[in-house]
Amino acid sequence: MIKNSLSFLFFFVFHLGLIAQADVVIQKGDKIAFLGDSITQAGAKPGGYCQLIIHTLNQRDLKVVPRYAGISGHKSNQMLARLEKDVLSHKPQWMTLSCGVNDVWHGKRGVELEDYKKNISSIVNQVQAAGIKVILLTSTMIKEDQSNPLNQKLKDYNNFLLQLSKDKKCLLADLNGTMQETIKTIPKDNRGNTVTTDGVHMNSAGNMMMAKGILAIMGFTADELKAAEKDWANSLGKK
Repeated sequence: MIKNSLSFLFFFVFHLGLIAQADVVIQKGDKIAFLGDSITQAGAKPGGYCQLIIHTLNQRDLKVVPRYAGISGHKSNQMLARLEKDVLSHKPQWMTLSCGVNDVWHGKRGVELEDYKKNISSIVNQVQAAGIKVILLTSTMIKEDQSNPLNQKLKDYNNFLLQLSKDKKCLLADLNGTMQETIKTIPKDNRGNTVTTDGVHMNSAGNMMMAKGILAIMGFTADELKAAEKDWANSLGKK
């Protein structure tokens, strides 16, 4: 859990009513499973997007419990194969699903769209049948250039997630769209990246981008997200 000098102030300001708290979908004591690949695996580390989400939810004294289920290199077929072990058996109330980057990025070793659709649909069906609520995340960009062939192929995978969220009545955070807009506003580093370290895996700005996108879907207001981002930035600056 993140520790920082603004934590008490952040909590204090909310409870004075200076920043109005919106209702959020997460309930006190809920367990949240984060299913995904290396981006999610790194998201469980200090400063990662999963950790930032848990930190901010717990600033509200929600006492949420994380179940980190990100494994580097994993695609939709592998996530489906380990769903029972890594998610269902832990009986969370919520699951976020981040899957699609490796299905496309891995080329011939990846997962073609029709098989991806079957795998993701099966994951969502099993999770919902277990009474777990799902938050789908559109896959973030593969290299910070939307015009490249990988991102053009990824569009169909993300369009499927958008439709699935409507069909299955899931919450959806369009992180791909958010990333496309965000990279326009941040100066590039010496390798030409803005929110990633290598074009795919998130740096601190990318993790904050992802966390804000997911918290917004959970019900946090723009003012709350600004306060959270200041809290995170201070925390990361102390590391």
